[in-house]
Amino acid sequence: MAATFGERIKELRVARGLTLEQLAQATDSSKSYIWELENKNPPRPSAEKLSAIASALEVTVDYLMGRDDQTLAEAEDKAFYRAYSNMPAETRRKLREMAKILGTKS
Repeated sequence: MAATFGERIKELRVARGLTLEQLAQATDSSKSYIWELENKNPPRPSAEKLSAIASALEVTVDYLMGRDDQTLAEAEDKAFYRAYSNMPAETRRKLREMAKILGTKS
């Protein structure tokens, strides 16, 4: 059975070592609001909150909503690429250099 929206948020929050309070702070939400999203069905978050939660949990909104068949790793990669795309050019250059170095290590 596929995980619900709330289950996905809770699983990701716990896996990343975040408390309800920490995720609430990262998304400019209240602790009780995050708890409701995790435990009430169906949740009704705004697009802005969905985006903030996905960003804080380093995945895509589609992954949170279960709207496609992407794996968690694919969702994390897409979220990383979006963050990477918004970084300054010099930061992106440094990350590419780091990736080259890490790719040559065995």
